[in-house]
Amino acid sequence: MASLVAEMARSDLLAYLVSSVEAVRVPHPIRVAVDGPDAAGKTVLADELGQALASRGRSVIRASVDGFHRPRAERSRRGPESPESYYEDSFDTIGIQESLLAPLGPGGDLCYRTALFDYREDRPVHSPLLEAPRDAILVFDGVFLLRRELRRHWDYAVFVDARFEVTLQRALRRDVGLFGSTAEVERRYRERYIPGQRLYYARANPQARADVVVVNDDPSVPTWQTRGRAQR
Repeated sequence: MASLVAEMARSDLLAYLVSSVEAVRVPHPIRVAVDGPDAAGKTVLADELGQALASRGRSVIRASVDGFHRPRAERSRRGPESPESYYEDSFDTIGIQESLLAPLGPGGDLCYRTALFDYREDRPVHSPLLEAPRDAILVFDGVFLLRRELRRHWDYAVFVDARFEVTLQRALRRDVGLFGSTAEVERRYRERYIPGQRLYYARANPQARADVVVVNDDPSVPTWQTRGRAQR
């Protein structure tokens, strides 16, 4: 049964997420997904959650889907503006599983890497092989994390939601340096990123698979909806 929580301070949301994550009982590191559309506020929330958990003495592993892009040619193989290519071709889901999620999961050897590819330089990277304590918490942010290939690996999942017009306005402020102009940012979002998210929603129904959905149109007073143990 889902329950809607009224607008509250962001500190209350973080306190709720910390207590919920720490309540997860698994015999391996807790793997937390912070999913949501582009510019919804995933990275900020994941950073805050990681810091809050670390302040309680927990060993926190922070990682992002940005460390697991595929090469540029593969990411645009159906066309540089293709929403289908954005959803299907952008990320190395096998690498995410083999290098990070499976080693930290049931029967894993606890030896992991947090990145395999530098998308800005368009080249592989070899991040160090690290060993996690068994009581560590992975906080992993990114798009498309509750797709079929990945969702069974998460022990707790947050979906950070925001209206697409809100995310577009944030992107217009944030991504000019990446794309060169506000006009190019808007074109990319309207032709590739937002339609790619709509495709994800239709195919994976991520909001229904998250343990909590955070409505982040106004980050200072978020609302959130809990879903108990979500179906993955």
